Amino acid sequence: MNIKFLGAAKVVTGSNILITTDRYKILLDCGMFQGSEQLEKLNFEAFGYDPSEIDFLILSHAHIDHSGRIPKLVKEGFKGKIISTRATYDLCKIMLVDSANIQQSDVEWENRKRERAGRPPVEPLYTVDDANLSLKYFETYLYDQRIELNEDIVVRLRDAGHILGSAIIELWIREDSNFTKIVFSGDLGMPGHTIINDPDFIEDADYLIMESTYGDKIHDDIKESAKRLVEIINSTTMRGGTVIIPSFAVGRTQEIIYELNKYYEYDKNVDEFMKIPIYVDSPMAVMATEAFTKNSNCFNEETKGLILRGDNPFEFANLFYIKTQEESMMLNKYNFPKVIISASGMCTAGRIRHHLKHNIWDSKNSVVFVGYQAEGTLGRLILDGRKNIKILGEEIRVDAQIHDLEGFSAHADQRVLMDWVRGFKIKPKKIFLVHGEETTEVLADLIESELDIETIIPNLGDAFEIKDVVLRSQIGDTLEPVKKKQEIEKELQRVYDQFEALVYRTDKLIDPDFLDGEYDRLKNELLELQKKLMDINIILGK
Repeated sequence: MNIKFLGAAKVVTGSNILITTDRYKILLDCGMFQGSEQLEKLNFEAFGYDPSEIDFLILSHAHIDHSGRIPKLVKEGFKGKIISTRATYDLCKIMLVDSANIQQSDVEWENRKRERAGRPPVEPLYTVDDANLSLKYFETYLYDQRIELNEDIVVRLRDAGHILGSAIIELWIREDSNFTKIVFSGDLGMPGHTIINDPDFIEDADYLIMESTYGDKIHDDIKESAKRLVEIINSTTMRGGTVIIPSFAVGRTQEIIYELNKYYEYDKNVDEFMKIPIYVDSPMAVMATEAFTKNSNCFNEETKGLILRGDNPFEFANLFYIKTQEESMMLNKYNFPKVIISASGMCTAGRIRHHLKHNIWDSKNSVVFVGYQAEGTLGRLILDGRKNIKILGEEIRVDAQIHDLEGFSAHADQRVLMDWVRGFKIKPKKIFLVHGEETTEVLADLIESELDIETIIPNLGDAFEIKDVVLRSQIGDTLEPVKKKQEIEKELQRVYDQFEALVYRTDKLIDPDFLDGEYDRLKNELLELQKKLMDINIILGK
């Protein structure tokens, strides 16, 4: 078996990992490179494999740096299956088509210049038709579901707590009658965030591929960042300014809306005149928010409770969704206090560039970053303190107040990453760190010194041979897994019997809250037993 790293190696974008066995070729993610001009040129280069030979693509989540080259993959011959959660598919329907529109628009603009210069035209990376075609290859599954792709490959998607539908990938591959378990973290989220659940812990792995975006940092608490955001909005309002928030349309925008909903709807100390208009100026963010409402089963208990009480967390009185270009342009024509939340989160494309152009030069205004800014992006230049920046071909002075609220980050920080690795009951033999820049070396040193696990930082194109893997069930008593399976099956029957008894309880004097609590307890117990049974079945080769 061979693992080859073809993206997100010493950079945070372009996630793409190829696993080759004696019979199959499997991809983990197929993301777009984003950032510097040099990095983005990699999107147009040939894949490091023949797309027509790929049997399966397992997608961790919908963000473009993980999914953005899927239409190119299909365009160049991929005919296999794309495995993801339902929420990831729903978001990809929005994001891949939006990405295709950007590709076509950019090429149209470039070709007008080329025509005037007498140069030949260029083709987009892919078209809207390519994006729509790629969606036909998706197969969607639930979290924790055992997915038997064939007799040699088993997959399970676990909640990564990063964005809606994001998954940690557990992958069991049989080769020479032995199973190897590879775990790919995808992008791990921060515990305690709004809307979605905390990342799941994984019990064991032979090899771990893990993100390292914030491997050298500890984030501020999300509650402190939410409080700070409100303070920035209020202080900017009092001096008559506008707050510009470059925000990723999927995940971060919804989280900010959720926090502002809690402030404006539930804080009784907010004066009416301080409830300034909040504009979400991103058609994709509007569609993504609709996708969130369709996948409320992925929400955490707090958010579900809010919805059950009749409060839509993505709507409040002073929140307005902007859809048309004309409405977007009007926001910069009138000088009154407001908040504009707009994509893209790294300021590389979209309407946010227009809002920065019209507002970043004015000292009354504020720009608030709420997510990672990759090397070479406009967002990184602003955060690094550049006093003059070029936006849409024009040199602009930076006089607005610049803020960075890392507590909103959807990426795990160093503490969470280390705790997550410590959570493995059976430690991986090796860890490969991806999706990071200079932060990766700091995290690698920490893992090796504290946990004594060999940690590798692959370069782009590096390949590693996986061999001499021992099937875990062959260690010790070979009858032990069989015994465990029998015990788990007995426990399952006990829980099923309790479920049945609960269903037939008709005593109206019983507290409904008690019944709901019992139902949730039994459901969680059942899910845990099913996970254990799946692990045993994999060991037994069933």
